[in-house]
Amino acid sequence: MGIELLGFQTTIANPITLKGIGVHSGSEVEITFHPADADAGIVFQRVLAGGRLSEFRAVSSHVGNTDLCTVLGLSPSTSIATIEHVMAAVYALGLDNLLIEVHGAEMPIMDGSSAPFIEAIEQAGVHSLPEKRRYIRILKPVRIESGASWSEFTPYDGMRFEVEIDFDCPLIGRQSWKGDMTPSVFKRELSRARTFGFMRDVERLWAGGFALGSSLENSVVISDDNTVINVEGLRYTDEFVRHKTLDAVGDLSLAGAPFLGCYRSYRGGHRMNANALKALLSDPTAYEVVETATPRQRTRPRDMVAVAAPGFAPWSA
Repeated sequence: MGIELLGFQTTIANPITLKGIGVHSGSEVEITFHPADADAGIVFQRVLAGGRLSEFRAVSSHVGNTDLCTVLGLSPSTSIATIEHVMAAVYALGLDNLLIEVHGAEMPIMDGSSAPFIEAIEQAGVHSLPEKRRYIRILKPVRIESGASWSEFTPYDGMRFEVEIDFDCPLIGRQSWKGDMTPSVFKRELSRARTFGFMRDVERLWAGGFALGSSLENSVVISDDNTVINVEGLRYTDEFVRHKTLDAVGDLSLAGAPFLGCYRSYRGGHRMNANALKALLSDPTAYEVVETATPRQRTRPRDMVAVAAPGFAPWSA
């Protein structure tokens, strides 16, 4: 069995605050994780001018743009961007309920991985709640394709990821990561994998107002001669596919509950992850919602429907 099937929901025991730079805006961002009641879910709350609030539950029906990262909301003035690394940590550690207060337009990129968020959650502590946890159990295969890319869910006794990438770059090439997902596996094998991009894309991104906070402190950068510019090199020999798997964990957390099944993808990204989730949740015969091992009534579809998203770009947070 992959995921640890905890019987009851959780939240954090104490609030904790992190500060850092937004990878796209280049602006300083402050976020605070707050404990939340059972059945609250994961909620992002952006503090706007004059103390106004913009609030989004972390479910796929609230996903907007996925060009370079996963964004909650449609308007840049109220949306919250680059949530996938935070959500991967939250999901992998089994947190069900959390209020994330955001002072800024996106999550801080920190070191480009999920490790700082894992450390923050562990420092805050995890608190068990009296309500039972719900899971989405995959009942039949669901597959989507886009050109040479594809993603699919299949039934499996646990939570498993099988991610393969294939880049026209000698340094990366074809890499794959496969494994059952548990907190210890995520922490050890995926959490430290950083976002990456190509030096040839930097000027184009800057001209478009993106990657303004990107640096060698938070991104693996590949030069025009296909070498890693970062002095310290890679954290894993296959750090690229491990980061793509980390992204997939964060993107699929927007199902609204942990899934029991296997997610496989080839040449995927934020767009494919979002659309695969949409395809799954759009077919009521493809899954059931259960409390641990006991079947229960399905949740309201409006809380669990993904949205179509714009194309995936090479440099993704």
